[in-house]
Amino acid sequence: MAKDSSPSPASLFEGYQTGGFYCELTNRGGQADPAIDLVLQRLSRMTTRDLRERAHAAEIELYNLGITFTVYTERTAIDRILPFDLIPRVIAHAEWQRLERGIRQRVAALNLFLWDIYHDQKALADGVIPRDLVLGNPNFRQEMIGFDPPCGTYVHIAGTDVVRDETGNFLVLEDNVRTPSGVSYVIENRRMMRRVMPDLIDDLDLAPVEEYGMALRRILGEVAPEGINDPEIVLLSPGTYNSAYFEHVFLAREMGATLVEGRDLVVSDDRVFMRTIAGLKPVHTIYRRIDDAFLDPEAFRPDSMLGVPGLFRAYRAGNVTLANAVGTGVADDKAVYAYVPRLIRYYLGEDPVLDTIETHICAEPEALAYTLDNIENLVVKPVGESGGYGMIIGPHATPAEREAFREKLRNDPSNYISQPVLKLSTTPILCGDTISPRHVDLRPFTLTGESSWTLPGALSRVAIRAGSLVVNSSQGGGSKDTWVMAS
Repeated sequence: MAKDSSPSPASLFEGYQTGGFYCELTNRGGQADPAIDLVLQRLSRMTTRDLRERAHAAEIELYNLGITFTVYTERTAIDRILPFDLIPRVIAHAEWQRLERGIRQRVAALNLFLWDIYHDQKALADGVIPRDLVLGNPNFRQEMIGFDPPCGTYVHIAGTDVVRDETGNFLVLEDNVRTPSGVSYVIENRRMMRRVMPDLIDDLDLAPVEEYGMALRRILGEVAPEGINDPEIVLLSPGTYNSAYFEHVFLAREMGATLVEGRDLVVSDDRVFMRTIAGLKPVHTIYRRIDDAFLDPEAFRPDSMLGVPGLFRAYRAGNVTLANAVGTGVADDKAVYAYVPRLIRYYLGEDPVLDTIETHICAEPEALAYTLDNIENLVVKPVGESGGYGMIIGPHATPAEREAFREKLRNDPSNYISQPVLKLSTTPILCGDTISPRHVDLRPFTLTGESSWTLPGALSRVAIRAGSLVVNSSQGGGSKDTWVMAS
């Protein structure tokens, strides 16, 4: 790693206050790291005017490249540029190694859990996790019982949401194992930083993120049906109106696969084919970005216009692989989340590497009573939602909002869990003419086929509004480049 010998005036961070939170760049509680110190030193030489000019250049380029997401309102669907902050989030090598171990451990346990519940159901019989919580889960698919996916892998692509508390300790917030999104921004953010912040990134020993597309193709090839040596891989998208359509186009290009919609595929004799100008072409692996219910109108929702009639029959026959597997949604249910530490010990015989957040399952009478009595101190979330929708952050809600949410809890307690409000870590962002702290989370991506691989970088989502704990892009959050130090 290059070392700078010139002095480092604190021009950029002059007057910067962390507000008492663990700031991952400037207030690490005595956890010194040479790489992070070097980045801070280089940043300190810049001015807010310099950053504003570079940020403006980045915004124009993001717009010209079409790097957007879609926000749905009651009347319109609006394509927006994901707010991008130029101050990187830096993770030390040793920190990442521990985080990577913990995430792979978690993904391994969830794959074993999914195999078990669709086969012998030993964990249910042994009381490791409540039977009703699994078999009564809306994401549990009876149609998957007895089916053996290639390599025993259900979760091929996982996005694990992680936060840091007031001490800097990593905590798992939730698992995303159906159709996790956001990895395209990880790669594009890095490319953008190399273009507009070359002096900051120069000579740093960063782990690369650009190999994700080829790693994804390799993993999807490993789980192709038996006997297929050169599989045809496609990415199945709901189409241009989907909020993550940019990512679908991006990933298909990155892994050299064809982007298709349901109307582009047809099933004949329990085999899947793609329509081309040269005729029908066999398809062996489908990276699907469509929810279970819409995959096949014959097997699931008959009104689906997005899926492929007969696709599930071809899947059950072993003639095509779906990634992620049908029925994985049980494993990212927010109530099941509370039992994952037990599942790790049960299936792997290991203690969890990463901690989780204390979780109260409101379907249980005692947990419901506790949540109702303490809602002003809790975050309450619906078990099946994502994107920050349908939740309440007690301390930030009005008395009327809390009372209205109590009524929701009383009417449908099994739909909710509650957790304490954490003092999440912060990171500096550019706010006009100043640098200010904002709360941040982290979504590393893990690919699993015959083995597992974690992208050495992650989606860092940052709250744009001061004091906000909601970082989701659909709720106004932005992103940063995540720099994992390679050594």
